[in-house]
Amino acid sequence: MAEVSQGQGEEIPPNMTLYINNLNEKVKIDELKKSLFAVFSQFGKILDVLAFKTLKHKGQAWVIFEDVSSATNGFRRMQGFRFYDKEMRIHYAKTKSDIIAKADGTFVPREKRKRHEEKGGKKRKEQLDPNQAAAGLNPAYAGAYGATPPLSQLPYLGARPIVPDAPAPPNNILFIQNLPHDATTMMLQMLFNQYPGLKDVRMVETKPGIAFVEYENEMQSTVAMQALQGFKMQQNQMLITYAKK
Repeated sequence: MAEVSQGQGEEIPPNMTLYINNLNEKVKIDELKKSLFAVFSQFGKILDVLAFKTLKHKGQAWVIFEDVSSATNGFRRMQGFRFYDKEMRIHYAKTKSDIIAKADGTFVPREKRKRHEEKGGKKRKEQLDPNQAAAGLNPAYAGAYGATPPLSQLPYLGARPIVPDAPAPPNNILFIQNLPHDATTMMLQMLFNQYPGLKDVRMVETKPGIAFVEYENEMQSTVAMQALQGFKMQQNQMLITYAKK
């Protein structure tokens, strides 16, 4: 995990891990991590999101990207983003995250690291394949903006995605399908609120995995659709169409 303290005024070089503070401490850790993943995965592949319940770590999180360019894009685009009623403060992490250290072969277990610092012993490096370091972690958005993914590429969830008989004409309300069943209204609000004109997000309690997102006008809903079409929430690739009225 990256170091907690972030010195003010220090120039920390860009790296793959973003340290985020000023987060709402009332949000449950699991929901916080899922929401951070949802809003940051548009910038590139995320290896992990770290947040902890301990008093020392409250209001803080770390988002670990696969590459520096993705982290830098997220750093610039999300700085000051309103997240659960508080503005994010984003910094580059001062120290390398363990998952990155394992991937590049520089990882030293903390106990061994401590003994090395105290005794001046030899550094021991633990080699680990990058794919192994990232195994089992959620892939980020991999679809093309504005492209509707073929239904054959959508994961099977026990029922076929609900598809309108005929495409609805462009309008201000979007119909979202193939959402994870644990997706929440707040997660979708933060995701779609990046695009101007958001008015409302409505989940359908009797039909998990779908939602309606309303914008002020058709142009604004179209911008959001093109930007988020195929966006992956956890393992699910969103399918976005105009809603039938």
